[in-house]
Amino acid sequence: MSKQSFADLGVSSPVVSALAERGIDAPFAVQRLVIEDVLAGHDVLAQSPTGSGKTLAFGVPLVELIAADSRRPAGLVLAPTRELACQIVDELHAIAHSRALSVAPVYGGVGIQAQARKASRAHIVVATPGRLEDLLQRGDITLKHVQAIVLDEADRMLDMGFKPAVDRIVAQTPRDRQTLFFSATLDGAPGEVARSYTRDARRHVHTPKVERRADVQHRFVHLAHADKVDRIVSELDETERGRTLVFVRTKRGADRLVKQIGKQGIRAAAMHGNKSQSQRRRALADFESGKVDTLIATDVAARGIDVPEVTHVFNYDAPEDRDTYVHRIGRTGRAGATGAGVSFVIADQALEMRAIAVDLDLLVQFEADAPAHVAALGADGGPRRGGHGSRGRKQGGGRQQGRGGGRGSENRTSKGNGRGSHSSGNGRGGSDGRPGSGRRRRDDSAGRPQRDRAGAPARGDGERGKGERSKGRSGGGSPQRGSVASASPRRKRRVR
Repeated sequence: MSKQSFADLGVSSPVVSALAERGIDAPFAVQRLVIEDVLAGHDVLAQSPTGSGKTLAFGVPLVELIAADSRRPAGLVLAPTRELACQIVDELHAIAHSRALSVAPVYGGVGIQAQARKASRAHIVVATPGRLEDLLQRGDITLKHVQAIVLDEADRMLDMGFKPAVDRIVAQTPRDRQTLFFSATLDGAPGEVARSYTRDARRHVHTPKVERRADVQHRFVHLAHADKVDRIVSELDETERGRTLVFVRTKRGADRLVKQIGKQGIRAAAMHGNKSQSQRRRALADFESGKVDTLIATDVAARGIDVPEVTHVFNYDAPEDRDTYVHRIGRTGRAGATGAGVSFVIADQALEMRAIAVDLDLLVQFEADAPAHVAALGADGGPRRGGHGSRGRKQGGGRQQGRGGGRGSENRTSKGNGRGSHSSGNGRGGSDGRPGSGRRRRDDSAGRPQRDRAGAPARGDGERGKGERSKGRSGGGSPQRGSVASASPRRKRRVR
């Protein structure tokens, strides 16, 4: 069967020509699945991973549906981070221009006045939820004329605590709008939210071919925490590599690692929420140009980074869960290229990392370099009983299970109740990743969602403080078992 072209899907000649000028002649799989339904006026739910071409899957039909004389803004795209918002704007600019449309970004960390003027005149606004609410409350922009709204990486927005803000934003758009919902998963909370925002939606699940997994060589390095810096220096020095991403858990950890490896002759740039927008753009530009071949990033700051020819991804700090592992390592081995994913595993993270490895059929790689006591672990953390033990280690879709008596991964205590919840330390409350009800200190304009006294996310556009301690509540209910409850405003006692 011959391949479908963009024209076959109903895309206009100006847009087809604009795509061809960029060397894009044939649609990717997710684009073939989605574009026709959007052009036909249907709401769409699409499950597709990062790097699959989903930006053009919603961007192409979005510019086709909006006329140059439409009241503005007529299109709205919500994204979880500034980097992703900027990437979407860059991706849509040429095809929008081909139809005499304008696109404007809206995100925190820059001057609001000039941004508001551009957004009010743009046909399509690409925004992070926090800054968009700022503009709405100031009266700088209206959503009364929005014909179509796109929620990109919706699962991540929910993880970051933006659901209340997104609910308020969606409520201000017309009821007869068209809604496009893109997420890495349509199960659980993302699926429930998707159904509440859409009507008779067409559902599409795009799963990359299994054989693509062979493009990435997975390796797990078991080591002591004190040896991590020397080992990453050794890996970066001795490995034949191109562009390399190194993932860490915290913003402070990113800056610290840049300095530590810099002292040993390895030049790297840091990418995280405390950097200004110009600093982040400069770091990304240096990485893309090859001026710096190593980028050290936090998970949230790395959302939206789509740099080709990344040959290596290092999990310097363990990923939070299975999905985070997939998002990180998925930045290498793209488009038929080969890549390497290397994860550092310290002793008190072994069980959690083993669960991720088992879930991704990487147990052989995980145990290849494992000490005997790690290789002998069963799924319940005890000695293995016959084979690899039960596969009951997939807790809550990849979230780690807190176990009394043992430490969890870095910057997090893990005295849990055995229900798969993060008890404290990463700013989360319940096992579904909703924010806890504690008061959190304000962050700077880099854009981490802030919290008020009631625990609702305040306006912000970036990462949560994963190393901060929550108040031990799950979504405003009673204290979790095994957490710390408040006995008085200044004194705390442990619940037994």
